[in-house]
Amino acid sequence: MALWIEGRVAGLHHWRDQLYSLRVEAEYPAFEAGQFTKIGLEIDGAIVGRPYSLVNAPEERPLDFYFIIVPGGPLTERLVQLKPGDKIMVGARPSGFLILKEVIDADHLWLIATGTGIGPFLSILKTLTPWQRFKKVVLVHAVRTQAELSYAETIQKIAAAHPDQFVFIPFVSREQTDFALSGRVPQAIQDGRLEARAGIQINAQQSQLMLCGNPQMVEDTTAVLVERGLKKHRRKDPGQISVENYW
Repeated sequence: MALWIEGRVAGLHHWRDQLYSLRVEAEYPAFEAGQFTKIGLEIDGAIVGRPYSLVNAPEERPLDFYFIIVPGGPLTERLVQLKPGDKIMVGARPSGFLILKEVIDADHLWLIATGTGIGPFLSILKTLTPWQRFKKVVLVHAVRTQAELSYAETIQKIAAAHPDQFVFIPFVSREQTDFALSGRVPQAIQDGRLEARAGIQINAQQSQLMLCGNPQMVEDTTAVLVERGLKKHRRKDPGQISVENYW
């Protein structure tokens, strides 16, 4: 099987500062919402690729990749120079286990992300599965500034389609706002602010949590949850916490 599929740039969206979304038209195989693949460019005769989550739902096209420029990196600074119609390579095999097939049934699903880690959760939320399996779905997106709360239109559409099931909770750590929670996610779990905002509790009996983003957030949030009696999920030892570092 070929390692790469040739695609064409459909568009590049600049959200703010170093945040971009790259849309790619490609004949891409089936994948599970929440998975990632590589995107790559030919540089000095070789394809340089890096993994990025698929923000689009499996049936959606174009493919959608949300990323941040890595200063001095070999790939991202070139990605933001691309124009519609330019050639780009997409990894032929999707990967990753941050998918609902790996999550056991519960009443409540918590999707907790920092920064670009929201990407796989948006893919999941665009499918029917979470709405069929869970009574409540809470999306938490933690960023530094209000302007980094990207994909607002997508989130608004999800909320409109599932008004009785969906709760969106933004966190903004470096600015004061009149709508977002402040500080960090682990502390907001410890002091009860997150659950108060969601209107439901986090517990081992009712909750499944998926964490994606900054490794420090993932580690600290996992530790807080373990203190409350939850545990990491493994196929041979089912639990409530599924994680993916996204850095």
